[in-house]
Amino acid sequence: MKMIIAIVQDHDADTLTQAFTAASFRVTRVASTGGFLRSGVVTMLLGVEDDQVDAVIDTARKALPTKADQKRATVFVVPVSHYEQV
Repeated sequence: MKMIIAIVQDHDADTLTQAFTAASFRVTRVASTGGFLRSGVVTMLLGVEDDQVDAVIDTARKALPTKADQKRATVFVVPVSHYEQV
């Protein structure tokens, strides 16, 4: 299992959330602050199986198309050693 952490600007958050949920991925959004000017960003957390990681990243790429050197999301993929719902 993997934890995907995606950090996007406020104005991209709704678009990406809708894309993830439309693709049947469950996502948790956390408002946060970051960057040089302390701009508003949203951190999204997705717990997925190993074989779903590429599909999540592809979904983000399609939802947030970029131009040349523009980047619209920072994505981390972290292994999960234990997962439990209580």
